[in-house]
Amino acid sequence: MNKILTGMLVLVLSLQESYSQPVPKPRHYLAYFVTNALTMDGKLTEPSWEQASWSEPFLDIQGPDFPKPQQLTRMKMLWDKEFLYIGVRLEETHIWATYTERESVIFHENDIEVFLDPDGDTHHYYELEINALGTVWDLMLTRPYRDGGKPINGWNINDFRHAVHLEGTPNDPSDEDDYWSIEMAIPWKSLSQSGPNYRAPKSGSQWKINFSRVQWQIEADESGYKKKINPKTGKPFREDNWVWSPMGLVNMHLPDRWGLVQFSDFPVGTGTDTFVPNEDEKVKRALREIYEAQRKLYAAQGHYSTDQVGLQLNNELEEIFFEVSNTRFKISSPSLVTQDQQWYITEDGRIWKE
Repeated sequence: MNKILTGMLVLVLSLQESYSQPVPKPRHYLAYFVTNALTMDGKLTEPSWEQASWSEPFLDIQGPDFPKPQQLTRMKMLWDKEFLYIGVRLEETHIWATYTERESVIFHENDIEVFLDPDGDTHHYYELEINALGTVWDLMLTRPYRDGGKPINGWNINDFRHAVHLEGTPNDPSDEDDYWSIEMAIPWKSLSQSGPNYRAPKSGSQWKINFSRVQWQIEADESGYKKKINPKTGKPFREDNWVWSPMGLVNMHLPDRWGLVQFSDFPVGTGTDTFVPNEDEKVKRALREIYEAQRKLYAAQGHYSTDQVGLQLNNELEEIFFEVSNTRFKISSPSLVTQDQQWYITEDGRIWKE
């Protein structure tokens, strides 16, 4: 199934999704400033990388109550004025990757995926997939699939740098491997439609980000490995999705549920900064609940509402403003952080402050 058809399937299934399902608390990571140039070799052994903390181990995409991943995956992040640096280490007893052509559908085999939404509005976010051979698939999503989003496959991370290091022999069932690691440098200017005038984030800024490891059940064959077949269905077993910040659902395309990276201008290894929770996350969360209720009502009755009781809400926001028509809505509530500014959400899921 190609990516677009997969997205359509996600859209259909997502009509049944609800925030009544448990949503794991998003994880956060402090990315420190790096002052020395990093050599892209995939090894993550330079002093700056050694001084950066590993993230928590990845978990099942649905959360900690689901089976623990069988192999350890962790990541690190650093930054400077030109790049966001990401390092990921994936324990792997059997390294498997065959795609070598850029823009291949990498997730049909084992891979690591990065998702970024710099402004946190859930629209025009980025997805990057890389396999153990270093093959890249990068794309921009106009919005989540369930909101009618489309993948822009022609978008590329210009000037992207990366390298893979293998502790093992890929596609060779005759031995057991140890791990593979990847190092990448994502230019800030490639993550904005503003083009080359875009600059690095300020210290203290927070971005929505997540990581997903796609892992298939495989077995040896004459060419190396193949996917294991489920004898009950005659098709390959479903892949595992091991992620940094669990989603609560088997769907990475819910950017509001991703984790957060906070950027610190402390040079890595020179001190410890503090993650500062943003009080406006409470407002965004409450608006998202109203958005979910409106979607549910529209699917059942074909209209939106300004009645919180009719929407079956018990919202804690002190002020909520509704603008509703037959096919559209805009809901707003005051920021808890910035005076005289409001948060808004619309029927397409976009959330922003002005």
